[in-house]
Amino acid sequence: MKARGRLATLWSLLALLAVLCGPFGGPLRAAELQSLEIITQSGVLPFTVELMRTNEEREHGLMFRKELPEGRGMLFDFQPEQNVSMWMKNTLIPLDMIFIKADGRILRIAENTQVESEKIIPSGGPVRGVLEVIAGTAKKLGIKPGDRVAHPLFEAR
Repeated sequence: MKARGRLATLWSLLALLAVLCGPFGGPLRAAELQSLEIITQSGVLPFTVELMRTNEEREHGLMFRKELPEGRGMLFDFQPEQNVSMWMKNTLIPLDMIFIKADGRILRIAENTQVESEKIIPSGGPVRGVLEVIAGTAKKLGIKPGDRVAHPLFEAR
């Protein structure tokens, strides 16, 4: 009976450890939520985004998540402005990837990206950030290259 009790305690501790750690063994933390607006010809579109600044945050991104509500997104900071490539490995939700120059102008949009794909999705030129939103958002809201993104990450010019 004592051995069984110790085993149960061990399993309980392992379960607690699994809850306290993310999928790669790092601690879970709540991402900082920020406001972002996209200014289109038809108006201003508000979003709430999680900002990813570190290599570790950018590498993990939206991997393993099962949903992303409309009006929400993830903003990747690639300071300084540079050519970047993204992929959808271990990403379970189809996304639109919006590539944004340092001045806040949208350079390119990769719409409806394929889930769990290792296909490289290039920025098409130097960008400061990439905004990932649920697939179909760009088309539904009329977001196009040349539109402006308002967020402290981007310089207003």
